[in-house]
Amino acid sequence: MLLSLSRSVLVFSVACLAVACATSPLGRNQLKLYSSAQLAGMGEQTFDGMKSEQKVSTKVVTNQFVTCVADAITKYVPKSVFAGEWELVVFDDPQINAFALPGGKIGVYTGLLEVAENQEQLAAVIGHEVGHVIAEHGNERMSSSTLIGIGMEATNALLETKQIANNNLIMAAIGAGVQVGIQLPFSRTHESEADLIGLDLMAKAGFSPEQSVKLWENMAKASGGARQPELLSTHPLPSTRITNLEKNMPAAQKQFAMASDHPKCKKQ
Repeated sequence: MLLSLSRSVLVFSVACLAVACATSPLGRNQLKLYSSAQLAGMGEQTFDGMKSEQKVSTKVVTNQFVTCVADAITKYVPKSVFAGEWELVVFDDPQINAFALPGGKIGVYTGLLEVAENQEQLAAVIGHEVGHVIAEHGNERMSSSTLIGIGMEATNALLETKQIANNNLIMAAIGAGVQVGIQLPFSRTHESEADLIGLDLMAKAGFSPEQSVKLWENMAKASGGARQPELLSTHPLPSTRITNLEKNMPAAQKQFAMASDHPKCKKQ
């Protein structure tokens, strides 16, 4: 019965894919149900909320450093993705994190600057986050969640109609299968794509791409080695990311050799 229901959800998913399929910058098939304008509006609303709720850094040197790196990276973002002026905010918070949102928004937390030792390593992070925007991973995640939600509701309704015993247990099993079999691998795929898009961006912008590997070595040290198994994680292991980056390093080095700009962003 569980297998039959899972197949029903799969058939429904395939039907939707046929309606709203697209292709990522790296050639992977994508499901995108939302327009770029919708995503940009959501990004702006989210960013405005964060600026009002979180402490913003006022340190001039820190802001100048991060802005210098971000400006160099966003210069190479296709205008079809965002043609306006990117807005950057440095949040005064110890978490090791950064993000980019549709509509030209970038946030960097000061805690990241303790791990990203120089302009190149910061460029690797910002390039990665902007890579998510270029590949429209946010659209894809929202579309996937919408599709899964519809499928789960349809399955639950079918179970109730048929008066199947252990309805809750069956729904829980399907939910766990969807998470481990679809959502987590999806997330890891997005992270790997963003790594490679970011590697290309930083090389084009004139930042040494080899430093992306050093960044993830630093990230591994900062995590203290306490991580979930990769199968149950939303992100690839640092070692996996490093392997993928090294495989694509020759192409990035060629881009770097052709770069017309070589930024000199000062951290201190």
